[in-house]
Amino acid sequence: MTTPRDQVLAVQHQLTERDWRLLGWLHDHRVLTSFQIAHALFPSLNYAQRRLTTLTELRLVERFRPFRLTGGSYPYHYALAHLGALIVTASRGQTPPRRGDSTARMHRIATSRNLDHRLGINQFFTDLAGHERTYPGARLHHWWPDTRLTSFSPPGTMTVASIHADGLGVWSERDRTVAFYLEHDTGTEALPVLVDKLHGYRELRRRGGPAWPVLFWVHSTIREAHFHERLTGIRAAVPVATAARDRAADSSPADAIWHVHGHPGPPQRLSDLPMPDPVNLAAFDDPDAA
Repeated sequence: MTTPRDQVLAVQHQLTERDWRLLGWLHDHRVLTSFQIAHALFPSLNYAQRRLTTLTELRLVERFRPFRLTGGSYPYHYALAHLGALIVTASRGQTPPRRGDSTARMHRIATSRNLDHRLGINQFFTDLAGHERTYPGARLHHWWPDTRLTSFSPPGTMTVASIHADGLGVWSERDRTVAFYLEHDTGTEALPVLVDKLHGYRELRRRGGPAWPVLFWVHSTIREAHFHERLTGIRAAVPVATAARDRAADSSPADAIWHVHGHPGPPQRLSDLPMPDPVNLAAFDDPDAA
């Protein structure tokens, strides 16, 4: 009888560095579309689809297409299969999931009402990864999910706080490194709710945490302008930058699309955003931190 350990040993030697990165992302961020994976990691969609077919046949990933009421079809969505989860948890020294847990996780992902929001968050970071792939010197060092931020200690500090960001990233370009929190706005929440999200960052700062910028990735230019009006007179305690997806449709989040609240002037590149407190990359790269 083949054991899970035998299965892991039989397949792990077939994995490339790119495969390991993809499996880690699917473990942390639940789901990615074929287009997101191709843009982030592969030179072409055809190349990506061939490799994804292989990973599916190896039972490392599973794929599905959400139901579309209006007809037509979505691209394939990929999530981690049970064997893939065993490989990732083994490499990280984590407790392996039971098969039933992996099945239940897959069902939750495929039927989640928040699937579009999750994919929107993941689109932001896979766009950064795609920029990294095509621009020498650019690097997405870290991409942490929201689940790692509910009881959060910024690497290199003793501070512990709970924030509700949709993700945390560490990005380098042009010899400058920036850590940031992402708030992905779908336009469904009232603007005061967006403003209230800054309370958690103020509390983190009050406890001695770093003043890393908070990025509000909003869905429209009009909403962005109204959000800045709401921020007038509010002490944020950390830099706040915004970009509108309708204005940045043909741009990467790495590009000069970010308006820093309270700083008049042209939009800034992600790597040029204000960083009152520097990033300790060595602390992030510590296995216990990452």
